[in-house]
Amino acid sequence: MADTEQPQIYLITPPEIELSRFPDQLGRVLDAGEIACVRLALATRNEDRLSRAADAVRETCHARDVAVVISEHVLLAERLGLDGVHLTDGSRLVRKIRKDLGNDAIVGAFCGASRHDGMTAGELGCDYVSFGPVGRTPLGDGTIAEHALFEWWSQVIEVPVVAEGALDETIIRTLAPVTDFFGIGEEIWRGEDPVAALATLRAAFA
Repeated sequence: MADTEQPQIYLITPPEIELSRFPDQLGRVLDAGEIACVRLALATRNEDRLSRAADAVRETCHARDVAVVISEHVLLAERLGLDGVHLTDGSRLVRKIRKDLGNDAIVGAFCGASRHDGMTAGELGCDYVSFGPVGRTPLGDGTIAEHALFEWWSQVIEVPVVAEGALDETIIRTLAPVTDFFGIGEEIWRGEDPVAALATLRAAFA
């Protein structure tokens, strides 16, 4: 990615959403500035809850021409008319999912901090690779996707890259020249005003 280009926002839903409120909240965020894609990333495995949430999110996003992918649930992505799937286990399933969903679907892969996994996922046909967390978090094993990984990727690999996980303004300023997307989720949803929180983070892109 050229240093003169600003990254885009790849919006990630909270792990739990209240269907009576969240679609309106999401709509306000989408209306406040350009969003490249939305990932439905719910913690539940309940298919009925996932389906109802996916329907609501798809309706809100597609009304604004914003693509929607769902974490892991490939069958639901097809059945519910979503735009693709986000795989959370690196490159392992990319080839199969690309074959199952076809070339028009979005297939993304989260690869932690593994350059090798990211390269493999790209070679197997994913549309983007996601690395993270990029900041300190109590989740996971403490491994962080460092600036050097994004810098190398931006210089060598053409597959778009997403930086996500424990983002703050300082990290965003550092990574903005070397990433294509910022995966922003809990950073804005845990506060009272997601629109204002996103505007603060977006200002750090420049």
